[in-house]
Amino acid sequence: MELKPGDVAILKSGGHPVTVVEVSEDKAECLWMGVDGDLFRDTLPLIALESTELDDSEDEDEDHDEDEDENGDEAEDDEAEDDDRKKKKRKAA
Repeated sequence: MELKPGDVAILKSGGHPVTVVEVSEDKAECLWMGVDGDLFRDTLPLIALESTELDDSEDEDEDHDEDEDENGDEAEDDEAEDDDRKKKKRKAA
């Protein structure tokens, strides 16, 4: 995947996400915010960067997987909590 201005990338070796500002033949000028809120700008070799953008379908799959167990069923903990709430309401009535 080629990087273009506005893309968010990260060094392949890790670190803070950077925003690509300008791309030339083999370099990208990038901006990022440091831990203390300082703004940094530097030119980095494209070979050292990778995109952090996810496909929308990958993002949806991750959200969906969090709500389901291995069998695709709702998590049992949620069902148990619902049962407890219903019992408490019956006792209060």
